[in-house]
Amino acid sequence: MWKQSGLASCSVSYPCQPYLLSPYPDSEPCQQQRYNLAHCRIRARVEMTIGILKARFQCFHRVRVTPERACDIIVACVILHNIATIRGEQCPTQPVNNPDHPADPRDGRAVKDTICFHHF
Repeated sequence: MWKQSGLASCSVSYPCQPYLLSPYPDSEPCQQQRYNLAHCRIRARVEMTIGILKARFQCFHRVRVTPERACDIIVACVILHNIATIRGEQCPTQPVNNPDHPADPRDGRAVKDTICFHHF
């Protein structure tokens, strides 16, 4: 297991696509390790935020609408969450479950390599 700055490697449960980048499985020193660290930190923050929204708005546990309608619901809930945060209302906490999306992890490799090269 890779560790740096106290963060363990993030497990990957989704494929690497041009629009959905995963961490490098066996990162080489420097750029790829910095990319993996940034990816892990960002993913942790995103998952925490989704967990906060799911805890506050139970409708996220069973959203059975079209993707377009789901986007409208998410935006409305985020706005309501921001208003509640500004007003100082407490938010319940709840762990986040990660769905498993098995697929070929090499599909987005070129995009990931380009981002790693230019930004890390």
